Amino acid sequence: MSDTVAQWEVSLSDGVHKIEFEHGTTTGKRVIRVDGQDIYRQEWMFKLVGKEHFDLGKAKLVISIDAVSGFAYEYTLEVNGKPLQKFRENQSKIMKSWVLTIAGNPMRVVLEKDTLDVWVNGDKKDTAGEFVDDGTETHFEIGAHSAYIKAVSSGKRKSGIIHKLFVDDNEIPEAKE
Repeated sequence: MSDTVAQWEVSLSDGVHKIEFEHGTTTGKRVIRVDGQDIYRQEWMFKLVGKEHFDLGKAKLVISIDAVSGFAYEYTLEVNGKPLQKFRENQSKIMKSWVLTIAGNPMRVVLEKDTLDVWVNGDKKDTAGEFVDDGTETHFEIGAHSAYIKAVSSGKRKSGIIHKLFVDDNEIPEAKE
């Protein structure tokens, strides 16, 4: 029987990762699983509360185990020192992502707005930037397909720059994450 007490999804440049946490409230057992793989396992611990620190790529994560009343526990996840919700809000400001299918294969394209790095299914792509009349285009390839991310001004200070992905000159809608 599994003692899984919490599950979270964390969206990073290299993909969306599923994090599961098992906590045996009688034995203190702790298991951290990322994308179905155990990355930490402690079968017997006397301390039932505390923190577990681990890395996921460049991100630093912490699972906090706190007693709330009697034998009830609360589990929270922090990513890079921020509560998960705050981290997600920040990610939506610095990352733009698209999901598409090419030749039956799902593809996730991510633009890191702060570095202008482009990732496809977790692999950083070589890119070439080009100035065009109405903004910039960042060109790269997805297999045998040409792709580019077009950045244009929204004309509104609050909206800032609008990024659009084109693959073989077809616009791809933004992913909802």
